[in-house]
Amino acid sequence: MSDKAKSSLDNLSDDDIFMSVKELKAYVSEIEMAKAKQSLEAQSRADKAKHELIQQLKSDEPISPERIRAFTLRVRAAAEAGKNELLIGRFPSELCADHGRAINMAEPGWPETLIGRPRQAYLVWKEKLQPLGYQLKAQIIDWPDGVPGDVGLYLTWK
Repeated sequence: MSDKAKSSLDNLSDDDIFMSVKELKAYVSEIEMAKAKQSLEAQSRADKAKHELIQQLKSDEPISPERIRAFTLRVRAAAEAGKNELLIGRFPSELCADHGRAINMAEPGWPETLIGRPRQAYLVWKEKLQPLGYQLKAQIIDWPDGVPGDVGLYLTWK
């Protein structure tokens, strides 16, 4: 410790240097409350962003030809890298009419539960890619608080 720091400590009384246990607990409590407030604010922002994403993805607007071309390039790049599947989309299970239950249970009619953009992606696969031999699979890829979270939609080929 430098002489300057030591002399500044010498000028302080024990009351200025030491906290009582009660004061220390109050201080720690304030810190924890501040962290919790920040966490709640962050969670609130994340919930708002997720809600906005869901609203955007509920659109039934067809997928543009430009996006389909860009997707085709991703498939080629994956195949060139030796892969035989590609995650083509990740979306909240709220974009399934049953919140992902049919996907989780691997029911044959799971595509009928899709809504919005995921439904549009399915229709592109059904019309253009399935006749060419590509498969489509879906699975729940995360489980926040033990409930289905996001769905992963995969294009596969062999």
